[in-house]
Amino acid sequence: MAALRSGFGALLHAWRDRLSPADAGFTVTAGRRAPGLRREELAQLAGLSVDYVLRLEQGRATNPSAQVVGALARALQLSRDERDRLYRSAGLLPPQDGTINTHVPPGVQRLAARLGDFPIGVFAADWTLVWWNPLWSALLGDPTVVPADERNLARAVFGNGAAHAAVRPVRSERGEDALPTAIVADLKDAVSRYPADPRLARLVADLRGASDAFVHLWATATAAQHTTDRKTILHPEVGEIELDCDVLVVPGADLRMVTYTAAAGSSDAGKLDLLRVTGGRTGTAQPTT
Repeated sequence: MAALRSGFGALLHAWRDRLSPADAGFTVTAGRRAPGLRREELAQLAGLSVDYVLRLEQGRATNPSAQVVGALARALQLSRDERDRLYRSAGLLPPQDGTINTHVPPGVQRLAARLGDFPIGVFAADWTLVWWNPLWSALLGDPTVVPADERNLARAVFGNGAAHAAVRPVRSERGEDALPTAIVADLKDAVSRYPADPRLARLVADLRGASDAFVHLWATATAAQHTTDRKTILHPEVGEIELDCDVLVVPGADLRMVTYTAAAGSSDAGKLDLLRVTGGRTGTAQPTT
């Protein structure tokens, strides 16, 4: 087992050195010495503490969870084969076929990282948030303050845990029922395509027990197409900010990329610029493992 842990740390270090900071969405400044990502940058991308990443690389942290390994694989922009190797080096089975994919292809991550002027979040088929950029955190709140197994839009809308508590007030021009109905329709579709996925089954069971609204929609919701929506978000720093929200499907990966944009030169674009500078908060929460 010690050899596996040593191999895991060596892989983390090697793949961290390999990844271009620009491809990960970081600004490269003159005089930068690190050949790839700094340890703190990897920690930020994976939603982990810097100390935990250090202990993983040095082999002092043992038995990383599948969620941690998956987050690191996405942060390092690994191919599917590399992702599977990282899982095995941690003594874990890679994600099996027939379960919901949370792997974000490197090309999708590079594209999203280069669009840093806009808030972007990438979601799996069960609406688990698997990737986000800094402006997404600034606009909608830092996902790392929510436990990894709670970072799910369905739990935010229908649940009663940390994800629901962290939601900022949002109004949709399509009405308050549009988003809940679309989410339930998506989950019903996911269940039909991934009937053996244990995380999805647990999500549905949890929401059935937590929300009468979810139970009602589960019995009545039909397929709903995602269309452009205009949403007003009440932000604690900039007040109301009105943005266009689009859901883009990633072909072949069963992922959804959610984007928020504003017309150039508008007051709302100016508010996004302010959030980009301030990070959307007056204090900085430390991510945890």
